[in-house]
Amino acid sequence: MNNPVPFKAATLHDVARTAGVSLITASRALTNPKLVSSTTILKVQAAAQAVGYIPNLLAGGLKSRRSMLVAGLVPAISVAQFLPTVQSLTDVLSQAGYQLILGQTGYDHAHEEALINTMISRRPDGIVFTGLVHSASARERLQRVGIPVVETWDLSERPVDMLVGFSHVKVGSAIAGYFLAKGWQRVGIATGNDHRGGLRREGFLAAMGRDVPTAVVPAPSSMGLGRRALTELLEKDPGLQAIYCSSDQLAQGVLAEAQARGLRVPEDLAVCGFGNADFAADMQPSLTTVHVDGAAIGRRAAQLIIDRSHGTPIEQPIVDVGFRIIERRSTSLAHDRSC
Repeated sequence: MNNPVPFKAATLHDVARTAGVSLITASRALTNPKLVSSTTILKVQAAAQAVGYIPNLLAGGLKSRRSMLVAGLVPAISVAQFLPTVQSLTDVLSQAGYQLILGQTGYDHAHEEALINTMISRRPDGIVFTGLVHSASARERLQRVGIPVVETWDLSERPVDMLVGFSHVKVGSAIAGYFLAKGWQRVGIATGNDHRGGLRREGFLAAMGRDVPTAVVPAPSSMGLGRRALTELLEKDPGLQAIYCSSDQLAQGVLAEAQARGLRVPEDLAVCGFGNADFAADMQPSLTTVHVDGAAIGRRAAQLIIDRSHGTPIEQPIVDVGFRIIERRSTSLAHDRSC
């Protein structure tokens, strides 16, 4: 049997020869087109496509000390509330010539630190975290290597570098205040076991001034876990009036279990979620939830990375995007309104 012919990638020399131009002209046409004519650009691009040439970004990065890569770390790619952030982050970076690469931490701080080390070894031009970097050694390492870092979806007075987020404690406090304004005293919490869900629970309990029945489920949330959470909460207090859920996915499951038990929402049991998922307004009943502008978080984070990479001074390294409660049918008999 004949040995297969080894694959040989097309080079810039192949492009130049096919286009009938010098090597430097071919390089300029592909990397700095302002220096050559439009006719030459078209000729070189056609030659590159004909020979199957793919630029070696690593080689270019070694010369410019820029990789044109930005690393994004998310707890779980499947979590719907993070998708607008990832999408806008990708769009803004792409427009500036950067490529986003994603890593999944799985809500595991040890895995997060290992992933940080892997990302640092790739020398990206920036790293965007969903949440805060909790490991002291990882924080110190990131600051030492000097890679621009943006932490998101949380708030801290001492970020690793830059931050775009909001206070989860204030979210929990606002929801508790909303429940109290409705006159509900027998309330419960269905929450994931993640750090941010825990902060919202702390804020809720502080505003309530007492402990309340709580069902804690593994993150990431799901409809099935929401059904399980309501079962547990009703065992603790069959007379619950309202439940705050740490995600809309959990709330979706709570609503399904309530309907299966013949409970009317909101007459027998009011339900509030978090995240304003794309299905929240279309559920039956529509779901009261907390809206955070995830797309704005992604845009601001991307721009901070781009500005820092280009040496632009950062006037506001900590950005609080805030949040708002969107009241819908699951907690109100009135017409939908935002508050």
